[in-house]
Amino acid sequence: MNIDLLRRLCETPGVPGHEHRVRGLILSEIEGLFDEVTVDPMGSLLCKREARKAPAKGEQPKKVMLLCHMDEIGFLVSHVTDKGFLHVQPVGGFDPRNLFSRRVLVSTDDGDFKGVMNPGGRPIHISSPEERKKVPEPADFVIDIGMSGEEAKEKIRIGDMVTMDEPLIEIGDKIVSKALDNRIACWLGIEAIRALGKTKHACEIHVAFTCQEEVGLRGARTAAFAIKPDIGLGIDVTLACDTPGVPEQDRTTVQGGGFGLHVKDSSFIADRELVKEIEALAEKEEIPFQRTMLKAGGQDGAAAQQAAAGAKAVGIVVGTRYIHTVTEMIQRDDLQAACDIIAAYLKKA
Repeated sequence: MNIDLLRRLCETPGVPGHEHRVRGLILSEIEGLFDEVTVDPMGSLLCKREARKAPAKGEQPKKVMLLCHMDEIGFLVSHVTDKGFLHVQPVGGFDPRNLFSRRVLVSTDDGDFKGVMNPGGRPIHISSPEERKKVPEPADFVIDIGMSGEEAKEKIRIGDMVTMDEPLIEIGDKIVSKALDNRIACWLGIEAIRALGKTKHACEIHVAFTCQEEVGLRGARTAAFAIKPDIGLGIDVTLACDTPGVPEQDRTTVQGGGFGLHVKDSSFIADRELVKEIEALAEKEEIPFQRTMLKAGGQDGAAAQQAAAGAKAVGIVVGTRYIHTVTEMIQRDDLQAACDIIAAYLKKA
């Protein structure tokens, strides 16, 4: 398993609208894997691999689209104070309880600057009991980059991106990192195509590394409209709430149970026949899987389903603990199962 690639993907900063570094990394990894590579006006990376064998007489190759969003949740600088503190606005959904005392990276056109994020207000030693009960909103947090106001205003511009600054680590059979949502999909979009090798597949494969998913599936909508797929595979993470304090019916997935065959969330309901087809293929290939549904949230598969005249769509997901934190955790075998089913499906589609 190419953990080095996953590490580089996760540790590269890229919030919605600022995916350029991630896109550059992917471009450096996919040489020779695709027949055509373009960047669309929104910044999504669209990669096409022609069918390797002719379809039946009178038919066109089926277009299969993998949607793999590049962006991670983060912040954009909204104000620099006279004392050098940075105020930010979130791009993506944060639980503010996970933002206390975090190390961050402020990325500018001229370089990266390390900083720390904390809420404004009094520290515990001088705060009242009532103050200690309050959970700040994301807008209440400020970033300290250790600079004077004059220096900070010279180096930091409104709109510069801020990401969490934590490395990928391996713990037993788990992988822990910020931005596994959704650099997992970027990894799968590369590694599943590598796994095809010289397979003579009949389908026309489109891997779209999309932008701005975390703020409304924006890049996937434009990419899917341009490609007009017959089949859309939304590649993403989903919840693995197999942890203390969560009722069994709310777990979504259990780690170690294989890839998630995503049936429903707030953005789409998967095609029934496509779900059955992938399920049968997984059973035939002895690839572990579990059906998944999510009460809230969405993913890029919905954009493929609703593009132009519509498409069949389903999600291929990896159960992830502690989503939208710097401690996102997956199990290696589940990631491998997702890679295996994508490659197996593309070989026969």
